[in-house]
Amino acid sequence: MKLFFSKIAKDSVRRPEKGTLRAHFRHSTPFLSPEKLEETTKKKKKMRGKPVPGKAILVLCMVSFLVGLLFTTRTWTRSSDNSFNKERHLQFIPLTKNRKPVQGDDHSEDIMGEVTKTHQAIQTLDKTVSTLEMELAMARTGQTGHQVSEEPPLNLPKAFVVIGINTAFSSKKRRDSLRETWMPRGAKLERLEKEKGAIIRFVIGHSTTPGGLLDKAIDTEEAENKDFLRLNHVEGYHELSTKTRLYFSTAVSMWDADFYVKIDDDVHLNLGMLMSTLARHRSKPRIYIGCMKSGPVLSQKGVKYYEPEFWKFGEEGNKYFRHATGQIYAISKDLAAYISTNAPMLHRYANEDVSLGSWFIGLEVDHVDDRTMCCGTPPDCEWKRQVGKVCVASFDWSCSGICKSVERMKDVHNNCGEGEGAVWNLDL
Repeated sequence: MKLFFSKIAKDSVRRPEKGTLRAHFRHSTPFLSPEKLEETTKKKKKMRGKPVPGKAILVLCMVSFLVGLLFTTRTWTRSSDNSFNKERHLQFIPLTKNRKPVQGDDHSEDIMGEVTKTHQAIQTLDKTVSTLEMELAMARTGQTGHQVSEEPPLNLPKAFVVIGINTAFSSKKRRDSLRETWMPRGAKLERLEKEKGAIIRFVIGHSTTPGGLLDKAIDTEEAENKDFLRLNHVEGYHELSTKTRLYFSTAVSMWDADFYVKIDDDVHLNLGMLMSTLARHRSKPRIYIGCMKSGPVLSQKGVKYYEPEFWKFGEEGNKYFRHATGQIYAISKDLAAYISTNAPMLHRYANEDVSLGSWFIGLEVDHVDDRTMCCGTPPDCEWKRQVGKVCVASFDWSCSGICKSVERMKDVHNNCGEGEGAVWNLDL
């Protein structure tokens, strides 16, 4: 670099050529003598001093950049803090009527007052809506005959299991076939309730004309056998979901039992095996026991088990969620109480076993798939009995019950029954 500046100095004191000098005179400064020009060049050298190294220039640039960045960041941070504090101040202004007004804050106080009034109006509206929903639920419950009370009933009779046998007005012969086989009657029925805590009742509603011939026939049968549970419900095949829901709600309001069972009147049952099976699950608060299945969702009108709400289960050809087959199933007290409490809000599908399964979707429920509750009729249940695996219940899948149950119930009982003494020797 020193050589570079020296070369520049030497070039500056060179005598210019004649042509060049004349041109210089015409277009630049007045003429200077060589002595004065050399003296001027020396003065310029002294004014320049020593050259600045390149590294120093680079360091100076970096320092200048960092100082500028620091200044800019601090300025932006202060601005953000100020805006945040303003927002926080506005956000936490208390919505109270007793807030002291600030000078020039009359407009803000008016706004806060309006906000407070709006908030109170919303709260009042929420309470009104809740009250109306409650009254609507009560009205619906009254129509179904389900009684809702703010406090649970006290001093209910204790029981181990309540068994509800679903029946119809036209099924008297079926009921008699059960009374002659696996269902105790008269004094034995009362003894079963007192000693073993097992309540057995035929479950039925009333006809479309209450007090008519059909209802009077049930009254006569009840007076003779005292084994009916009457529901405030209009009988009908397409109302089975409503009837099932009402059965559990009514049974919970009458007996404080550990389990509640629903069974059809064309199914054979071994009472001792049922009670011993339930006893093994006594420690589980929310349990749902039966033969779990997942049948197809039928979307064609006119077929048996047609599901009008098939579209809710996805694409055509889909299957239902897992649920117990409708011939027989058992639920624990907590689940029966859940049905009773939420009865007006529980949706009913066309098939009652699907409805029951849907009520437990989303709940913490133990689903127990017990295949002894869906044995076939002889020879299936007979072979199992011979090897010591007595079935809880037997029926024919093809008939959704025992085919021609009135004629065949005795035969099934003789070949697949556990024996009369089984239930009396049972130690729960």
